[in-house]
This record gives sequence, structure tokens and C-alpha cells, in this order.
Amino acid sequence: MLNTVAAAAFAMSTIIIPPGGAPGTTPPPDHFTIDVVTVNGTGCRAGTAAVAVSPDNKAFTVTYSEFMAQVGVGAKPTDFRKNCQLNLRINAPSGFTYGIASTDYRGFAHLEKGATALERANYYFQGMSQTEYTQHNWKGSMSDDWQATDTVEVASIVYHPCGEKRNFNINAELRVNAGTSDPKKTTSFISMDSTDGSVETTYHFAWKTCPPPPQP
Repeated sequence: MLNTVAAAAFAMSTIIIPPGGAPGTTPPPDHFTIDVVTVNGTGCRAGTAAVAVSPDNKAFTVTYSEFMAQVGVGAKPTDFRKNCQLNLRINAPSGFTYGIASTDYRGFAHLEKGATALERANYYFQGMSQTEYTQHNWKGSMSDDWQATDTVEVASIVYHPCGEKRNFNINAELRVNAGTSDPKKTTSFISMDSTDGSVETTYHFAWKTCPPPPQP
């Protein structure tokens, strides 16, 4: 099992705990840790994912180094779609639980005229129903950074069950289609990284306190 220090590298994603969390709550004062249990997918082979928790409890960062889908010159037939599934054990401080309030995805895309690309993702707690996939689309021609944001209404936030141990799963996918562009002469791609590898995906956390356990 990888841990947050030894986990090796993943395009950059950050989970942010807003200063106020959900309405009426604040982030826990005690530092929490995250263990990377498994990393699977064609977009994140072994040794290309790292997770680290910020000292102020306001973020954890997942860094991707090879998460890119491409078609055309130099691409393999299977390169048009890349996916990555991250299974995390988030060790929240006693008395607190968390949920996902919103997610910011960022990356870079080069799409020839007629080509298209998409990013889709979902997340869920182990043993619970998956959230629906959210999807964002781009059309060529373009050669620029991209950003997409998914937001969950406060009343719809799914929290980790208090007092239970359930891992947190993040599924992400990138896909590119040549469309009417000429894949024999051009290359189109989309990645969850920038040209300098510093772009990030951000998962905004909402925190709330758990009720005290029943007395024996």
C-alpha cells in the first residue's frame, strides 16, 4: 500500500476544504492523513500518482504525470481513451465527517479543427451508490488550457457515514476523437496537466461534526 509520502506521481488534483466548510461548520482542527490504497487505469500506471495533505488541513493534492488521451500521428489505437481510478483511505479526525461540495478540473488540450474531446468523472464512498458522471466537452480547433467545475447543492452533498470505515473512490476519464480532422497528418490530445505539469484538479470538501456515539 502506498502512503501519502511514498506514493509516486499522478496531472495535479487538489482537494480543498473551504474555510467554512458547509454552512455552520469549520474544518477540523486536528491534522488528518490520507493513504493511497490502490491506483488503477490506463492514465495512471504504477509509479505515476502521488497524494499529499496540506499542513493547514485545507487541501490534499494528487499529482498526475501521464494522464493524457490522444489520436493521430504518433498515437496508438488505444490512446484515444485514458482513465484513472484512485482508491483513498481518508483518516478524518474523530468527531468529523466530510463530503464533496464541488470539483474543479484543469488541464491542457490541443484539438485540430473537427476533433473533439471530453473529460468525465464521478466519485463515491465504498459500498455506497456512485454519484452520476459529470461530463465536459471541447471542440477543435483549440490549443489552450481548459477548466471545468462541477458543483453539488448543499442539500445533496453525500457525507461519509459517521463511525464507519469506507474508502473514497475517484474515477476520471479523458477521451479524444479525431472527428473530421485527418489523423494521418495531425495529432489531437487532451491532458490533465499543463505544458509545465503544474495544472490541478480541485475537490472542495464540506465538513460537519458527527453526533456523539450512544452511551452503553
